[in-house]
Amino acid sequence: MAIPVTMGATLTCSQGVAPSTLVVPPLNRTFIDGMPAATIGDNIPIVNIPPFGMCRSMANPTVAAATAAAMGTLTPMPCMPVVAAPWSPGSATVMIGNKPALNNSSKCMCNWGGSIAIGNPGAKTVQVP
Repeated sequence: MAIPVTMGATLTCSQGVAPSTLVVPPLNRTFIDGMPAATIGDNIPIVNIPPFGMCRSMANPTVAAATAAAMGTLTPMPCMPVVAAPWSPGSATVMIGNKPALNNSSKCMCNWGGSIAIGNPGAKTVQVP
């Protein structure tokens, strides 16, 4: 069973060097364990998905430029996530504010090639089928 995701969920990026924490404004007024519940639409960089420390992806132009300047030695640069599509898949049965609820198996892709996943979903007591 999928576990719903709330504000404070731990996020990881396959190309980032540090975890991040999901930010969910209480706009939908739906709370789980006292925290705002997330939807698949909570994918806005900086607003919902903070940076992951440094980025290692050669698809990121700043990493590519720094690596070229270092004669081909991979040179991570500060992460600035670029997410163009919502989290997928969302809950098939639970809607929050007309959007599917976000669950712990959802992922989203950064345009620089990183896969963003949910580690600790934040919620503890409710399970979404």
